[in-house]
Amino acid sequence: MGQKTHPSGFRIGITESHKSSWFSKMKIYPQKLEEDYKIRSYITAKLNKASISTIRIERMLNQIEVNIQTARPGIILGKMGNGIDNLRNEIIKQLKINNKIRINIIEIKEPDREAELLGQWIAQQLEKRIAFRRVIRQGIQRANKANIKGIKIQISGRLNGAEIARKEWVREGRVPLQTLRANINYTYTRAQTIYGILGIKIWLFKGEQISL
Repeated sequence: MGQKTHPSGFRIGITESHKSSWFSKMKIYPQKLEEDYKIRSYITAKLNKASISTIRIERMLNQIEVNIQTARPGIILGKMGNGIDNLRNEIIKQLKINNKIRINIIEIKEPDREAELLGQWIAQQLEKRIAFRRVIRQGIQRANKANIKGIKIQISGRLNGAEIARKEWVREGRVPLQTLRANINYTYTRAQTIYGILGIKIWLFKGEQISL
């Protein structure tokens, strides 16, 4: 069951929480959902080098609060410190959002404990044409230094430019996918290589957690 279900969705309300937190009437629900999608997509595309792990959105009356978890807050803040104001104005202008937007930057102290950031690093290495087995080994070493209890990395596609696409995965330590109290940090990302797209999946086991 754990291998057929999204690890994060499987644990919502137990060890995971929703990335968007708000309520609305059914008539305007699709509009707000689309706004959330556009905000996330715009920030991810605009700040693709800022090592963003998670974007959480909360709504309060006429205000949208966007919490960005990043390992490199300096890139978002900018040299003059006005990066947040510029980003807020660009979101309102580009997406035509009427609500007030408040942006909070949360710094990640240990980036190697975040599956999303580890996936971004692996994708960058694969795009530089480094052998996938070496990249997987280095990724596991980085996670072990961050005291992760277990990690599983899977890469699929035309590995090392092979004619036939295949799937390779390596696991080290415990990764209990069927245990609901297990805090599994999961991500899926892609590497755009010259011989095609490679899919990267990462499961990080951070330990058991009873409740949020």
